[in-house]
Amino acid sequence: MSYVDGYVVAVPTENKELYIKHAREAAAVFKQHGALNIVENWGDEVPGGEFTSFPMAVKCREDETVVFSWITWPSRDVRNAGMKKVMEDPVMQHDSCQMPFDGMRMIYGGFETIVDE
Repeated sequence: MSYVDGYVVAVPTENKELYIKHAREAAAVFKQHGALNIVENWGDEVPGGEFTSFPMAVKCREDETVVFSWITWPSRDVRNAGMKKVMEDPVMQHDSCQMPFDGMRMIYGGFETIVDE
């Protein structure tokens, strides 16, 4: 089964177009190094919560929007090798590919797919 890296970040709302540009550039690099697809989702209906919520998880401020994203890989082994190559790729090191959000508030994880219907 496939392997998924999931991410949630708070992006300054004014940086939406910059984020889209960054995401497209990064997606090309991830695909070059084995990712099957990359999905980026701009928050549209993301309620706050009393105990838990996406906005609370990333300490989203009033001038920010929650983005929910994932990268699908053929397997964890392909992901591990590909992610290493992505991090070493010169495109990802260039100033133009810097994250247009606070990476310290990103939540992420790797997930084994258990149902895909």
